[in-house]
Amino acid sequence: MTDALLQVDDLRVSFAVGGLEVRAVDGVSFTVDPGRTLAIIGESGSGKTVCCRAIMGLLPGTAAISGSARLRGSELLGLSDAELRRHRGSDVAMVFQDPARSLNPTMRVGVQITEAIKTHRAVSRREAQTQAIELLRLVRIPAAERRFHEYPHQLSGGMRQRVMIAIALACRPKLLIADEATTSLDVTTQAQIMELLLELQQELDMALILISHDMGLAASYADEVVVMYAGKIVEQAPAMRLFGTGGAVRMRYTRALLDAVPHLERPAHYPLPVVGGRPPDPTALPPGCSFAPRCASAADDCVAKAPALLEHAPGHRWACWHPCENGGAA
Repeated sequence: MTDALLQVDDLRVSFAVGGLEVRAVDGVSFTVDPGRTLAIIGESGSGKTVCCRAIMGLLPGTAAISGSARLRGSELLGLSDAELRRHRGSDVAMVFQDPARSLNPTMRVGVQITEAIKTHRAVSRREAQTQAIELLRLVRIPAAERRFHEYPHQLSGGMRQRVMIAIALACRPKLLIADEATTSLDVTTQAQIMELLLELQQELDMALILISHDMGLAASYADEVVVMYAGKIVEQAPAMRLFGTGGAVRMRYTRALLDAVPHLERPAHYPLPVVGGRPPDPTALPPGCSFAPRCASAADDCVAKAPALLEHAPGHRWACWHPCENGGAA
């Protein structure tokens, strides 16, 4: 059995807001193996991005963080900024959602990649420029030498996202976290970026975490899927178990997300299914299952006590008092 590249145990993140505690991440545990792809799925506010930012050390000082996140056996939580900088880039890197906001509009893209290289490697500026052009080629940007001298506004959205990936890959990290990396792109470009990430994963022997609200993306590209709701994992399983023939979805929230994925075979103007209701107030979570107010199958026990996240089948955990039978509709 392969040793885990990333081991997260009982991760908790909370913020004080107006004298109230917001539990953004509440007891999350998972592993990522070398060369594998983990998708963390959930609606906005489910805690998936906060979870990964905590691992990266990118949360503000007001965040209260506990638990453990070990990368290749080294604990990341509690490290100083200087210690974390030794891991960022070389061991773990992150691609953010909006390249238009993440890239500096006043700097040529080549300079931004060069600076990322020089931050982590003791190389000359000329050597850093050579490596930057090679990175542009690596992420399949044509005419890399010319693009090196252009500004972000001169590139398309897909090109800018490729530049962000190039910056993240500057030091060949063992783990790449892609935070909604395709959300702002059209469908065709989304597919191109995802195929590029998977190609680079194979070329660089890199593990990948995909943060998304898109179940279709998880079904197409992930090896393992973690579904988060109200700061907790509510279901986790291999992607083939969830999405394969006769899928074995058990958590009602997971089923609702899957039902909301658009399908081409549906008739024209068919109403797009949505997850009814709203996520709970994170400052006043209910005593029972947090999804119960939105669940058509909720019973008295769902409201009274929260179900534990337990492994009910090999590699398959879920937290539901009344799970879906045979992956059927909620």
